[in-house]
Amino acid sequence: MKLSIDETFYNIVQKDPELRKILVEFGFKPMKHDLQFSTVGKVVTIRKGLNHLDKDLDSINGWLEESGSTHIFVDETKQETDEVTTESKTLGALIKRLHEGENPSDVKKDFQEHFGSVHASEIVAMEQELVKDGMPIGEIQRLCDIHADVFNGSIEAIHASMNDIDIPGHPVHVLKAENKALTDLLETLDKTLRAYVNGADDSIKFGILMQVNELFDIEKHYKRKEECFFPLLEKHGFTAPPQVMWGVDDEIRSDLAAFHKSVSEQSASEVYERFIALRKRIEDMIFKEEMILLPMIIDVVTEDDWLKVAHDSKEIGYCLVSPTQEWIPVRKSFYDRVKDDLSVRDNSLHFKVGTLRFEELEAVLNLLPIDITFVDKNDTFKYFNQTKDRLFFRSQAQIGRQVQHCHPPKSLDIVEGILRDFKSGEKDEESFWIEIKGKLIYISYYAVRDQFGAYMGTLEVSQDIKPYQAISGQKRLRD
Repeated sequence: MKLSIDETFYNIVQKDPELRKILVEFGFKPMKHDLQFSTVGKVVTIRKGLNHLDKDLDSINGWLEESGSTHIFVDETKQETDEVTTESKTLGALIKRLHEGENPSDVKKDFQEHFGSVHASEIVAMEQELVKDGMPIGEIQRLCDIHADVFNGSIEAIHASMNDIDIPGHPVHVLKAENKALTDLLETLDKTLRAYVNGADDSIKFGILMQVNELFDIEKHYKRKEECFFPLLEKHGFTAPPQVMWGVDDEIRSDLAAFHKSVSEQSASEVYERFIALRKRIEDMIFKEEMILLPMIIDVVTEDDWLKVAHDSKEIGYCLVSPTQEWIPVRKSFYDRVKDDLSVRDNSLHFKVGTLRFEELEAVLNLLPIDITFVDKNDTFKYFNQTKDRLFFRSQAQIGRQVQHCHPPKSLDIVEGILRDFKSGEKDEESFWIEIKGKLIYISYYAVRDQFGAYMGTLEVSQDIKPYQAISGQKRLRD
């Protein structure tokens, strides 16, 4: 039976109670306690649990097989990506027929038969396929007008009847979705803490800390508001509200840090008291954002301003939930957006030695047989490559998080120690190796420095060296 890794531990066990013992032995040890199971278990998904355990999908499925279970966990988001890729190949074939001079009416007929409508993600994937197959980017840009005529009225980029701010991906929609996710998390955390106050043993602290680590995602929410939304207010003459809100945001940050520390140092009742105060401040800010901030700017901010906010938001990252699609304004031709995207792909990056187009560089990084992760000088998780067989799970939602909040509490001291040594200049690299399911994983950390030696961040490189240990003698090229 296939099980989604995005289901909660509790829901998974409801489908097969025997899975509880198997998963506890795998590493979900807090779930052996009934209180943890009935509270934290209803929140923590298998995906989040794997992330905290630094384990991947293959490792948990291997454990299920060894335990005699007939179940298998699947990543449905990856399956959806594969489906989009398959459809994009069909769409790309239709575009090629236009390119080769076939009658647009015939192509349009086949298009309607296969698709009926096209989503933005399919168009972007289609570009990738055409470029991969060797069609020059300039040629794709030239054909865009023909494409638009054939597919006119079929591009499902936006439902025109909807208000822009209600469309998934619009910065306003994203902000509200994050507020909903924050509200839900606060409610769950409240239930867990009340169980702790009512006599649960200290093992429940693990679940509390996991949820608090999730709550630290609020930093991305506030940072995006302060760096993207506040300038819009100031641009239209509203200077006081941003200053007041920013001050309160900083106080909430401070309260959250104190609350996190109190979980390990104070009694259950004291921890809960701190949480109640923190929850009220966060929920008050949610009210201010939606009832004061947004109404002030929705009617005066232009679509171009929102486009810039949407673009900058990707750099900062998202809080708890990520947009399900890219927002594309109703008034802007979709194929204009396609052309913009193609133009970016065609831009060259100039290094001290050589140049690469953005798309070439990304393809090279993703082709390397190693996991690469980069954390900047402020300990912000900025990048990971998408190599074919990743050893450790990474998610898009982690981008923009503090790296300390991407690791389980048990490994936090090690992470902090490595970063501290790199920043002080005491060390430039650190390596270790571990055995995981028949693989010998060699993990290296490198301090990234500029030409003057100033610390820029940390690069993590992981690879399975087991195959190399079996090498002997020599093998010449093309033997």
